[in-house]
Amino acid sequence: KHLSFLPASMYTEIQRERPDGGNILTHPDYIDGNPDLIKPKKLLNPVKASKSHQELHRELLMNHKRGLGVDSKPELQRVLEHRRRDLLIKQKKEEEEAKKLQSPFEKELLKRHQRLDQLEKEQEKQEDHAPEFIKVKENLRRTSTVTGDEKAA
Repeated sequence: KHLSFLPASMYTEIQRERPDGGNILTHPDYIDGNPDLIKPKKLLNPVKASKSHQELHRELLMNHKRGLGVDSKPELQRVLEHRRRDLLIKQKKEEEEAKKLQSPFEKELLKRHQRLDQLEKEQEKQEDHAPEFIKVKENLRRTSTVTGDEKAA
């Protein structure tokens, strides 16, 4: 009678602790009362430990308590986006006004500058298509005129 109260084995003691047999987690092989054994500690999930995750989770809980949906944004974020959008619109308007307020003189200078760029490009294309002996001859003329000018000076 006295021995029936003591567990027959360690296995039966573990079985008594968890009555449901379908538990996926396994119990450790050590006895909780043994002070010589080092008990393993549960590893921390780095995602859940991060500050950004905790803040996001806290914000989601607060939104849920207030009855706000997940799609709605915090007030600060909405205000910042509104300011950015207003700033971009203002910059575009200023650029358009600057283009409209150009004087006729500035417009004419811009047209001439564009024409000169086109002419330079056309000349470069023509020089690229010219035979090599013509290019060499032009270089020789330049060097001969430079040396002749240097002798005169």
